[in-house]
Amino acid sequence: MSRIKRGVMTRKRHKKLLKQTKGYWGQRANVFRRAKETLLRALEFAFIGRKNRKRDFRGMFIVRINAGCRANGMSYSRFVCGLKKANIALNRKVLSQLAIYEPTIFTQLTEQAKKANA
Repeated sequence: MSRIKRGVMTRKRHKKLLKQTKGYWGQRANVFRRAKETLLRALEFAFIGRKNRKRDFRGMFIVRINAGCRANGMSYSRFVCGLKKANIALNRKVLSQLAIYEPTIFTQLTEQAKKANA
């Protein structure tokens, strides 16, 4: 049986990883062992960041809705409670956009929420 030399595949694997670490500082960009450590860590942070982004956006939507509610003399929690009682099912993204771009419609929603709470 003939001997198989593995240099070609190893080099291909190393080049593929080093291409991903282009732009990193020092050994992190051009030494395979350091680059692999750094890349794995970076991918973990990217995974966590994708989850955190959803959390951050939800918080931002709530802040915007709260600002719109306060302008109409209502708290955020009373507003959300009133919408649920009035069977108005809009997500926070849409509500925040209404608060910013369509204040008249948002005012109507707050009035409906007030009626439902009363």
